[in-house]
Amino acid sequence: MAFVSVPVYGRNLRDKYGLEASKCTSCGFINFPSKGSCRRCSNTEGFTKVNLSGKGTIYSYTIIGAGSAPPEFSAQQKASGSYAVGIVELDEGPRIVAQLIGCDPEKLKIGLRVEAVFRKIYEEEGVVIYGSKFRCLSKKQ
Repeated sequence: MAFVSVPVYGRNLRDKYGLEASKCTSCGFINFPSKGSCRRCSNTEGFTKVNLSGKGTIYSYTIIGAGSAPPEFSAQQKASGSYAVGIVELDEGPRIVAQLIGCDPEKLKIGLRVEAVFRKIYEEEGVVIYGSKFRCLSKKQ
C-alpha cells in the first residue's frame, strides 16, 4: 500500500480537492501542486492562488491491465478490470496524472477533452482517499 503521512496529506488538500495552484508573480508560470518555489524561474516570493478549471486534454495515457495495478488499486481492478490512467494537460497549463473514467479504453486518443470530477481514489486501512479523476467529454465515448 502507498503511504502518505497525515501532515503531508493535510497540506495538499486544497491542491487535490479544489485544484488550487499558485501563479508566480515573477514569470506568470502556474505551479501545480503549489510549491515553495517556482518550477520555471525558481522565485521563492510572490505567488497568487489560482483555481484551475479542471478542463483539459489527454496529453498521454496508458491502460493498466490485469495484474499490473499498484496494490491500492487491486480491488478496483478486480471489480472492473483494466482501467486507463493519463497525463491530462489542463487548459491553464499544468499537467496532472490521474485515472480516466467514462471513456472506452479502445477509443482513447491524445487530445481528447476531459474534465475533473471528484471521486473515491482508493481505500487504505479503512480510510477512503478522495481526489480528482478525469471524465471524457466526447459524446462518442
